[in-house]
Amino acid sequence: MTENSTGLVDKEDLRETLAEILDIDTEEITDEANFVDDLGVDSLMALEITVRLEKKYGVRMQEHELVEVTSLNKTCRLLTEKLGGQP
Repeated sequence: MTENSTGLVDKEDLRETLAEILDIDTEEITDEANFVDDLGVDSLMALEITVRLEKKYGVRMQEHELVEVTSLNKTCRLLTEKLGGQP
């Protein structure tokens, strides 16, 4: 699990993880870039993102929460909440 000392998800580490999953440069993943509209994430890639993040952070995302995984900021906020931190 990757957290910083305050219990929040390290956004830069998350950015690197997402870039690796999507096989793109980290610079392309801006804080507000929409995964579908801006980065071309399809349903298969979205599933891969979910599986990798659940495994990396030791969390389980519910189906209704997956609609929040649309940008780096929103994903970071969701993971932080699931890990018991404040967004």
